[in-house]
Amino acid sequence: MKAPILRKGKTKSLLESSIDCALLAVEIYNKPRAPFRVETFVTHMIMAWTRLFQAHFNFTIGETYFYKEKNGRYKLIDGEKKAWELKTCIKEYGKLSQAVKTNLEFFIKLRNKIEHRTIDKDEIGLTIFGECQALLYNYESELIKLFGEEYAINESLAYSLQFSRVRTPQQKEASKQLLSNEYKDIVDFIKKYRDHIRDDVFESQEYSIKLIQIPKISNTKKSDLAVEFVNWSSLSEEDKEKYDQLTAIVKDKVVKVEAVNIGKLKPGQVLSKVKERTNVTLNHTDHKHLLCIFKIRPYSEFGGVNDPFDTNTKYCHYDEAHQDYLYQDEWINFLVNLINEQKLNKDDWKEKFRLKQTLNIIEYE
Repeated sequence: MKAPILRKGKTKSLLESSIDCALLAVEIYNKPRAPFRVETFVTHMIMAWTRLFQAHFNFTIGETYFYKEKNGRYKLIDGEKKAWELKTCIKEYGKLSQAVKTNLEFFIKLRNKIEHRTIDKDEIGLTIFGECQALLYNYESELIKLFGEEYAINESLAYSLQFSRVRTPQQKEASKQLLSNEYKDIVDFIKKYRDHIRDDVFESQEYSIKLIQIPKISNTKKSDLAVEFVNWSSLSEEDKEKYDQLTAIVKDKVVKVEAVNIGKLKPGQVLSKVKERTNVTLNHTDHKHLLCIFKIRPYSEFGGVNDPFDTNTKYCHYDEAHQDYLYQDEWINFLVNLINEQKLNKDDWKEKFRLKQTLNIIEYE
């Protein structure tokens, strides 16, 4: 595809705005003392991607990237036409690889999670560094593909400096003690999302950039760059094997055991075990009420229809293969304690469900 020649107009304005958003995202992310670095980076990169697609659509199909009412008129928000958000842009564009789409979908969901929260924690940035780097690399690749090399932003970016010392175990433990419930919820979301990604997608550099930083101490010339990036796909099989040997040295040993739904229970089994331990009979309606008010799994009655994986993974997991939910022994223990300690009775949870009220499960654990 030949790169378009842009003159002054809406397409160029959208494109320049997109690039400005990306550059601002990186600038703030690389400032050590900037507050809310991760939230700002995610928000501005979502804006950058959205405006990149809108610039492409404006150039190729004109001003038709807007939602319409059933009567054919444009849908208006505060008097302005409502443009497609990023999720719709991805669908309408239809040319992204699965790994790039998975990376973008991750950040769309993460943005929705952090939109009304204050998560000023460096741990979040460390946890999703690979996904953040891939989000940026993918953006520039798509930018160049759609509008040409002249709009590449890599010349505008500097590599951020890194401190060599990692935090001590004592510092890490102290940090963990300060984690808020909101922060734990974000970490739980990240873990759940990764757990349900296909291995080939998760291992792709388009989903997450994995880097090992090693000082370059030999065979260097005075004119050599201090930092060099190597394209994984360009490496020989021999070099990839050497990389695997290197990562085995760097990373902790992890043993994976292939297993499916070990220790997870169906709803009927949960109710049966609760009865065995409390002599109280719960029916499936009771179970649904409790699952809803404690936000264990999504239900349409409580507005949870968009993401089946939005569960409290301490107690419940979504089984994608069978499209149903399975429960942990911890959920049985929680229900048994709830009943035996008389923290809540049937009338209570029935009324809470009727009023669509939720409870903080931590207060009942």
